[in-house]
Amino acid sequence: MNGLDLPAVGRSGFPGFGPDAPLDLGPLTDAEVGSLIGRLRNRTAGAFADVAASVGYCSHPVRLAGSSMTIDRATGEVLSEYRSTDAPLGELYRACGNRRADVCPACSRVYARDTFEMIRAGAVGGKTVPSSVTANPLVFATLTAPSVGHVHGTRTTPDGSPAPCLPRGRAKRCPHGRPLSCWRKHAPEDPHLGEPLCFDCYDWNTAVVWQWWAPELWRRFTITLRRHLASILGVPESRLRERAALEFAKVAEFQARGLVHFHALIRLDGPNTAPIGARLADAGNPAPLDGDALKAAVEHAITAVSFEAPPVDGADVPRLLSFGQQHDVRTVRTGLPDTNDDGGKLSPEQVAGYLAKYSTKSTGVDPAAPRPHLARMAQTSRYLAERAVTACRTLDGPDPDDDDGCWCGTCADSPYRLLAKWARMLGFRGHFSSKSRAYSVTLGKLRTARARYARLKADADRRGVPLDVADLERRLLADEDDDTTLVIGEWTFRAAGWGSPGDKALADAAAARAREYAQWQAEQRKQHTTTA
Repeated sequence: MNGLDLPAVGRSGFPGFGPDAPLDLGPLTDAEVGSLIGRLRNRTAGAFADVAASVGYCSHPVRLAGSSMTIDRATGEVLSEYRSTDAPLGELYRACGNRRADVCPACSRVYARDTFEMIRAGAVGGKTVPSSVTANPLVFATLTAPSVGHVHGTRTTPDGSPAPCLPRGRAKRCPHGRPLSCWRKHAPEDPHLGEPLCFDCYDWNTAVVWQWWAPELWRRFTITLRRHLASILGVPESRLRERAALEFAKVAEFQARGLVHFHALIRLDGPNTAPIGARLADAGNPAPLDGDALKAAVEHAITAVSFEAPPVDGADVPRLLSFGQQHDVRTVRTGLPDTNDDGGKLSPEQVAGYLAKYSTKSTGVDPAAPRPHLARMAQTSRYLAERAVTACRTLDGPDPDDDDGCWCGTCADSPYRLLAKWARMLGFRGHFSSKSRAYSVTLGKLRTARARYARLKADADRRGVPLDVADLERRLLADEDDDTTLVIGEWTFRAAGWGSPGDKALADAAAARAREYAQWQAEQRKQHTTTA
C-alpha cells in the first residue's frame, strides 16, 4: 500500500517513495488490524487504493449510490454511463471538502491551496487578475482581539530566546488569591497556552460577546478605512471609486486563548467605476497613494473603529468593543518605482502562504479532550444564548420566579439568540476567508475550474486524444461553460467516512505521505531558485 499517486517528475529522489519506504501507520488498534487483514484476504486492497487516490486520501469521504450519464450537448447522444455498482468498492466516494486540518488534513490542503492561489493572484496577478496589480501598494495587517484578562503565553527576549510568561512580583495576587505572575517559559506545544491565570477574574462574557461581534467590527473597519481614504483624497465617500478602489483578502485565525485575529492583505487601486460584475477586469489601475500612505490609513482605521454591543439581557450592560492595541501593519509593496519594499523581508507569496495556513486552523476544541478554557468559552456561549432567549426573566414581571422561558414574546429578536449554535466555534459566526469583489478570483471559480479540468481530461481520454492545453487557464476560469458535454445523474447519500477503521488509517497515512512529498517538492524548488 505504498504506491501513492504522486507526480513522476522528481519523485525518484523523494526518500518516502519506493518499495523500501512503506507508509507509517503508527500504532494500530485490533479493529484496524482486522480490517486491513480483511482487505488483503478479499483482494480489494487495489480497489481501495484507487478509490483513496480518487478522493485525495480524504479522512471522511461521502459515499453515494446512484448513476449518471454523459450526454453530447449538440446531438443528445449518450456518450457514457456510470453506476456506483460499477465503482471499485460498489459506491461513489467523494471528498468531504472540510477546511479544518484537524478534521481532514487532505481536504484542508486543497482548501489552503485554493486560498493561496486566490490571495496570491490578487497580489501578483494571474487567474483572470490583471498583472498591473503588481504596481500598486500592498499592506499586510493583523487586527487582534482586546485583552479580557491575563493569560499564559510565549514570550521572547529581544534576541529571540525564551522568556518568562508574566514576570511579576511573586507576592502579587488577584482578588481570588491566585498569583498574577508566571515565571515559566512556555513551549509552543504547552497545553496551558492561552489559559487564564485566574478563571474567576477572566471576563468570559465579554470574550464571547466580542467574538460574536468580530465580523461587525471588521465591516466597520473597512467602512472607516474607505471614509478615511476619501478624506485624504478630498472626495465624498460616495465618490471614492472615482479616485481609488480599496481591495482586500482576509482570513480569521483562532488564537490559543480562543479569540480570533484577522489577517488581511490590503491593496489600493486606482479608480474602478466598472459595473459590479466587471470590476475584476478593471482592477490594477494606478493608485493615487503610495504604500506608506495606505499603511498610515489602515493604522488609523484600526484604532478609530468601535462598536457598542447591546446587552444580553436586562441584567447585562452595553459594551464598547474595539480591536486590540497590539495590531501590526506592514508595507509589502509601496507601489513606487525602484523601491525595495520592506527590505525584501516580506513578499506577496509569503503573505499568501501565511493566510492560507491560517485559514485551515480550527478552534482547538476537541470534544474528546477539551482544553478547560476553550470548553469554558463554549459553555459561556450556550449560557449567554439561554439568557438572551429568556431575557425578560431578569426584568420585573408578573412572575419573576417563572423558569419556563420567555413571557414577553420579544426575546426571540435578541441578536444573541443563536450563540448556542456557534458554541463549537466559541461564538465566532463570521467567514474564515473572505475578500472584496475586485480583489481576486473567487474560491468557487477555482473549484469550478478544477471540475472543468476533470471533465476535459475525461473527455480527452474517452476520445483517445491528448488534452488540448491551448489557452487552458482562460477556458477553465471563463464565466461561460463551453463544455460540449452534459452530465445528468441521480444520487442518494449512503454514509460518511470509510467503511472500516483500517481504511481510514491507510487513507490518513497516505495523506501524511502526500504532505511530506509536497513539502519535499517545495524545498527542492526553493533550493533550485537559490542556486539558480
